[in-house]
Amino acid sequence: MNLTISGHHLEVTPALRSYVTAKLDRITRHFDQLVDVKVLLTVENQKEKDRRQRAECNIHVKGGDMFAESSHEDLYAAVDELVDKLDRQVGRHKEKVKDHHHDAPKRLM
Repeated sequence: MNLTISGHHLEVTPALRSYVTAKLDRITRHFDQLVDVKVLLTVENQKEKDRRQRAECNIHVKGGDMFAESSHEDLYAAVDELVDKLDRQVGRHKEKVKDHHHDAPKRLM
């Protein structure tokens, strides 16, 4: 899995990088066929302070791409919301990919 964490209008500190990596481990624990993960952390210059910190993520998997974004007044809370959204999307994708066909029961004679 290729993981890219970048910041826009902020410096990605080692503490922030390790926090995002630890949170994304939850997704890889549920679905290990991730090819590429790109995380963008942004501080927007808005008047209202409650939705200023923003986190976005693009995940490339074998069956397609997934995207989620979250904004909050705290960047760590935005990352938490982002990972929750991605976890739900990955769970739905895993169910689509899973083989739901069962073998026919064998007849006993």
